[in-house]
Amino acid sequence: MTSTLMALSGPREKLVTIGGERRGERRYGLELEVQWKLVHRRRVLDSGTGQTRDVSSHGVLFETGRALPLGSHVEASITWPARLHGVAHLKLVAAGRVVRSETGVTAIRMVQHEFRTAGAPQQRVATPGSGVWQ
Repeated sequence: MTSTLMALSGPREKLVTIGGERRGERRYGLELEVQWKLVHRRRVLDSGTGQTRDVSSHGVLFETGRALPLGSHVEASITWPARLHGVAHLKLVAAGRVVRSETGVTAIRMVQHEFRTAGAPQQRVATPGSGVWQ
């Protein structure tokens, strides 16, 4: 449903249409691994893993497996597909508030984010003669 709003602009009246997509940032349909934590006063109340559905410069929509409380503080660590200088693995660490949550997916509005280097995924190799995987 589209609504119309009348706004005065000097001597003329201007029609402004409100409806459809109103978010200003472009969203990218990226499916990336995410680890999330629901935090209150430095205490982790809940946590989980999932995948992002889309990412923008101010928000993230990701799978949580359950609905999270609106307005709650969430920290998300997202495995980034690019590497720093083609070598170091990266992760996007974002903190924000839950603005929408439905069964299985949650959207947060980021209030803070940064890229950090992440260790390479561990590869298990046998140590000669020990029979122990490291």
